[in-house]
Formats: sequence, C-alpha cells, structure tokens
Amino acid sequence: MKFAKKYDRYMKGMNEELPGVGLKRLKKLLKKCRSDLQSHENDGAAGRCPGHCSVCDGSFFPSLLNEMSAVVGCFNEKAKKLLELHLASGFKKYTMWFTTKGHKSHGTLIQQGKDLVTYAIINAVAMRKILKKLLTKGLSCQIHYSKQGQEFKAQAQSLHIEILQSPWLSELMAFYINLRRSKKDKGVMELFGDCSLIFDDDKPTISCNLFDSMRVDISLTCSICLDTVFDPVALSCGHIYCYLCSCSAASVTIVDGLKSAERKSKCPLCRQAGVFPHAVHLDELNMLLSYSCPDYWEKRIQMERVERVRLAKEHWESQCRAFLGM
Repeated sequence: MKFAKKYDRYMKGMNEELPGVGLKRLKKLLKKCRSDLQSHENDGAAGRCPGHCSVCDGSFFPSLLNEMSAVVGCFNEKAKKLLELHLASGFKKYTMWFTTKGHKSHGTLIQQGKDLVTYAIINAVAMRKILKKLLTKGLSCQIHYSKQGQEFKAQAQSLHIEILQSPWLSELMAFYINLRRSKKDKGVMELFGDCSLIFDDDKPTISCNLFDSMRVDISLTCSICLDTVFDPVALSCGHIYCYLCSCSAASVTIVDGLKSAERKSKCPLCRQAGVFPHAVHLDELNMLLSYSCPDYWEKRIQMERVERVRLAKEHWESQCRAFLGM
C-alpha cells in the first residue's frame, strides 16, 4: 500500500478530527506547476521552475507551512496536557480530570500516549515525503529548483515547526514506556516493539517503530559532557542536554535558570539563537533513565548535589559582594 493511502486511512480512522497534511492536494499543486512549465518549455522557455513560481511560492509552500504549523501546534498542546495530567498530584489532578473528559484510567493514558506518538511520526513522514517529491531529481519533479525546497526546509526548521524537533516528542515516548513498565519486575526495562529504550555501548537511545518501516531514534547522550543526560531539558530547537550543561552553555547560573538566558545565546549543536528561554524539563525521560540505570543515576545524583551546592554558593557570594560594593 502506498504511503498516501496508508496516511489517508490512518487520519480518517482517528477518534477525533486533527490537523493533517493534504498530500493529494499538494501533489496536485506540483503537477500543475509541472504542466505550466512544460507549456512554457514548448514555447522555448527553460524547463525549470523559475526564481519565483506562482504555484510553488504562491500556493504550495504557504499551504504546507500552514499545515505543518497546525500539526505541530496541535501535537504540542495535546502532549503537554496529557503529561501535565499524568504528573499532577492531589487536588490539581482532580481539578484537571473535571476540566477534561472525565477520569482517565491507566490504560486510557497508555493508549493516548501511543496515539500521539503515532500521530507525530506519521505526520513527520508525510511532511518529508512531500518535500522529497519536490527535491527529487530525475523523477516527476526534475523541473523544480532544489534550492527552493531547501530554503523552505531551512525556514521550517528556523520556526521550530518540524514535528520531530518538538521537545514534547521524546518526553511523550518516555511517558508511554513508563506507563507500560512491568510492575512486577522493576529492575528490568521492557522493550515493547513500538517504543523502547536501547543501550549501545552504554549510550542510550529512545526509539520508536511504526508500520514496520518508519523509525525514529533520539539520542540521549549530552553532546556537552558526552554522558547520559541527567535532569534533561530539551531546547526549543529539539536538542537535549543535561540541565547543568545547558545552563553553562547559556552562560546563566542555576539560580537564575534558563529563562534568564539572553536571546543571542545559541544551541551548541545547531547554533540557533534564542532556544534556551523556552526549554522544557523532561520529567518523564528523567524517570525513565533513573529506572533503567539506577547505579549510574545514584552516582550522578551525588555528583550533581555537590556541584549545585558549589554553584549556588558562588552565585550568592557574588551577589553579596555586589551588594556590599566589594
């Protein structure tokens, strides 16, 4: 079965209507561009998409950009609400239950977590399929400038709307695995085929398989300290770091936090600016890693405690010196 039909069947089979990517409509726009250019070619014009194409620039790219924004916005909102409900305690949880559609059982939370991860990944594949069709050379889209598609992709990344860059995706995958953990065997992490935590030479990766052909792997190694992320945070660009490492990269103290980071501070990996103030604390991922490698986690807790006390002491000493004019 072709992906477009598989995607169509999946979106129509959902319990509620959610934003999606109009693959058929977008493909028709590309075909229209091709037919227009072929008619120009017959008139002696060059057979390539010009610097400004009324179909591509006027319809295709704006439509896809709007659809990507709607999908990612919907996913982020639903993932945030689901995770807040699961992590809430006491009166706050009961209040959230009443404001949502009644009590959510353990099984319901598992299913909703799985459905959201599936929704994110299949839409990410749909977005990339249509971009690949635009960029492919030697096939139906050889008339298009690859540069146009590349510029659009860069624009989408800069707007943080590629769904696989969403800080909530890894957190939701961890949430799903945590709920599926065996209550009988708390010392061993189960692999569930669709979402799992994998260790390769002590380097952890959270992985998700979908439809036997789609796979998402998210590395859980901090690229600053080169160790397993501890007290992880995801920047708005999607990259994951230890909290202390991210504070160091943003040149802020642990007392002030990442919200105080300057807009010019850049992600150490992708070099995008302004990604620290909206960083997301990955509590579910933190729990998953603490269960999966308890010895390492206990060791890191001891090290972090000493380091945080030292950093906090330095911060308040500097504040006292500034206050006293020393």
